[in-house]
Amino acid sequence: MDFRRTYRSAAIAYAGLVAAIPLERLDEPGLGEWTLRELLGHTVSSALRQVPDVLATRAPVIEVATPEGYFAYARSAPADLVAAAHEASTEDARATAEDLGERPADEVSTLIGRATEALSRVADDDVIISAAGGMRVRDWIPTRTFELVVHGLDAATAIGLPYDDLPIETLAESLAMASRTALGVGSGVPLLRALTGRDALPPGFSVV
Repeated sequence: MDFRRTYRSAAIAYAGLVAAIPLERLDEPGLGEWTLRELLGHTVSSALRQVPDVLATRAPVIEVATPEGYFAYARSAPADLVAAAHEASTEDARATAEDLGERPADEVSTLIGRATEALSRVADDDVIISAAGGMRVRDWIPTRTFELVVHGLDAATAIGLPYDDLPIETLAESLAMASRTALGVGSGVPLLRALTGRDALPPGFSVV
């Protein structure tokens, strides 16, 4: 799969979803402690706004060699580091939510343009500085696609909107990454048994 195309496709689908959200519903519950507006803020920040800045960095070595390794890193990081990252993410989500203003769809479209333009200026094997360490562009960008897809589904579920227009390659990339992440964190067997109807997944099961 072409990681550039799947990222653009996920971003375009996400923009369409944001445009369909009634403004009066933005302060309703979104995900966990986040309102819908804050959920949008988190997604926009992590998957769109930061992309040009990260792509402009260069790391001396590759520390995370696969997209799934990025999410597995969070599972293996010290608890205090994970807690600090979660707190920082929540603060960033709220700040970005305010920046979205009353025309979030317009801001999302602007940020998509900036992100995809920045992506066009880097090579697949350029090594950038991600939150988990040095990564190739072709390995880091799929993690941003995953954020758009998963949090897009979160937002759609929160307010009962359909989100059925995700291109099949984009959805397939995210599903494959989730499966590989499950393998990386030792959850491959329960996931496979659940997908084949042998067992239900444990309550709260997640690969991220």
